[in-house]
Amino acid sequence: MNQTSNHPALRPSNPLAGRIARGTLIALAIAAASATVATVMARGGGGGQTKVPTTLADFFQPGTQPDPSGIAVAAIETSLSCTYCHSGYGDQVAPYDTWSATLMAQSARDPVWHAAVAIANQDANIGGETCIRCHAPGGWLAGHSANGSIADLQGDDFDGINCNFCHRVVNPELGANSAIAYAGDPASPDKPIISALAAEGLLPAGVGGARFVIDPASVRRGPFDDVPQNLHGAEARLITSPFHRMSEFCGTCHDVSNPIYSKNRKTGQYQLNALGAAHPTQNPADMFPEQRTYSEWLQSDFVNGVAFADHRFGGNDADGVVSTCQDCHMPKVIAGGCRFYEYGPPFFERPDMPQHSFAGANTWVVQAIRNSMLPEEADQIGLGQPAVEQAAARTIQMLQNGSDMTLTQIGSSLKVRVTNQTGHKLPTGYPEGRRMWLNVKFTNALDQVVAERGAYDNTSALLETADTKVYRADTGLSPAIAKLTGLAAGIGFHLAIADKFYFDNRIPPRGFTNAGYQSIGSAPVGYSYADGQYWDDTLFVAPAGAVSATVTLYYQTSSREYMEFLRDTNTTDGTGLVAYNAWVGAGKSAPVAMDSAVIALSAANPADLNGDGVVNASDLALLLNNWGGAGVGDINADGVVNASDLALLLNGWG
Repeated sequence: MNQTSNHPALRPSNPLAGRIARGTLIALAIAAASATVATVMARGGGGGQTKVPTTLADFFQPGTQPDPSGIAVAAIETSLSCTYCHSGYGDQVAPYDTWSATLMAQSARDPVWHAAVAIANQDANIGGETCIRCHAPGGWLAGHSANGSIADLQGDDFDGINCNFCHRVVNPELGANSAIAYAGDPASPDKPIISALAAEGLLPAGVGGARFVIDPASVRRGPFDDVPQNLHGAEARLITSPFHRMSEFCGTCHDVSNPIYSKNRKTGQYQLNALGAAHPTQNPADMFPEQRTYSEWLQSDFVNGVAFADHRFGGNDADGVVSTCQDCHMPKVIAGGCRFYEYGPPFFERPDMPQHSFAGANTWVVQAIRNSMLPEEADQIGLGQPAVEQAAARTIQMLQNGSDMTLTQIGSSLKVRVTNQTGHKLPTGYPEGRRMWLNVKFTNALDQVVAERGAYDNTSALLETADTKVYRADTGLSPAIAKLTGLAAGIGFHLAIADKFYFDNRIPPRGFTNAGYQSIGSAPVGYSYADGQYWDDTLFVAPAGAVSATVTLYYQTSSREYMEFLRDTNTTDGTGLVAYNAWVGAGKSAPVAMDSAVIALSAANPADLNGDGVVNASDLALLLNNWGGAGVGDINADGVVNASDLALLLNGWG
């Protein structure tokens, strides 16, 4: 099984050159936007930019390789072939019906992803190769990513991360969790697959970077060993796979590293590799850490299980203990694995059927995808409006389960504590405009708002950031990469060539240690958390006359700044404008309230300038530091800090 020679990066020529076949959504959207590409280019710049001259070889990763012939690796089958048995018997439980309205299913139709791929290819030659590997694995395995462009995807490639793909994934490491064939076969079917890849130098694959290993045959792998009868046909063998219950399975795609960079162990900075060859070590720890969701979990207490008395995660789990990605994102429900459970023995209903809902934190893109299609076209791929709305409700519930918030008055200040209840950073993933922030409204005795912090305008989609806490991660270009490409150094959204984290204050999970997160390339930047801290506190000074405060923790998937970047930076095609218009049409990624609470405020000593509950030398220092000014220290509110205020402070000493 010589799969290496089939990889486009290692062939002398590219047989896919010139092939432009597209899914219906892509064709319609690009055609609609083609007349406005010139306007986008005029807006978006790109003038003077130098593309990094990467090749397919620079993005090469171990694991199963593309096989356009389909001889060594059978093509990924369409998810529609699964609908007869795995849909239509309960829209909240049937695997296909819950999967089809998720970003897993729609990952290759995502208009935001299309625009990001176009810009990735502008920034680094064939930079979209890695993106397609994750979002359209069927197309990647078929060799449709040789140009790094979605233009080469076709037909079923837009099926995203589908049933046949996931249920053919093989544990890349032989051992206790290797698959065991049904019918009492004592030999692991993984062994010949792993051995063949090892012989070709395509191992270790390991976690992250979509370095998946796929069963060459179109089998059906899953976690249950008691399926009473195989109804898939003789060639589609059933295989018990313990790997499908493990977080490592999800980690295949939910740790992402950029292989064109290597970490300088002396400086801690990332440097561009010598181009034209695969990464020199193929160790993800040596590559730029675009996102580290799996590794964040691996460094948390969730590895050993965390119990929730309120059973917010885990579905039908009786003990409230969650430990794997699947526990939270595929909660157990009472259901049958296929529709034949309705007919009784030998099929049966399970108390622990994993719901294929994959609820995460994307609040608007699935609706936007449906909006871009004719209703009957969307219905045919499982994107009926009820299914979309049910998926959106699960996403909101997941976000609300992910945090807790407590309010405390300290002197004249309000302390807001946000606690991360997830097994990874809050929020996690690639920082494509994802953010949380605190909105605080102070009201007087007449219930009038006298001050607001973190105000958000739903019409303009603009957030006031200067007076509140915003939880986010900012990546960008170092001066070295900026000089090479002609782009500006600093914070930005050029994911394919970003080589530096400029800021990261996202809240870590239980079990966080600075050393552990430093080791995975995910330590806080420009902010600090103590070992073991999985919460964050923010102080807001209460204005005069405030008797209560309403605090809301908001989450937003896609900021205006990010969507405008996609629109204005795309000089290749119309996908940036398509994504922007989809964002507008779907409500501009309206913020979701994760937590909200109200606190009554008691009158505080105005001389307690720092709000710590006592008037002492710290307050005196603040007053003297602002002597002659206004604001802090102006205890009598006469517009100036002077001797009168000093007298009031000393009078309240202690």
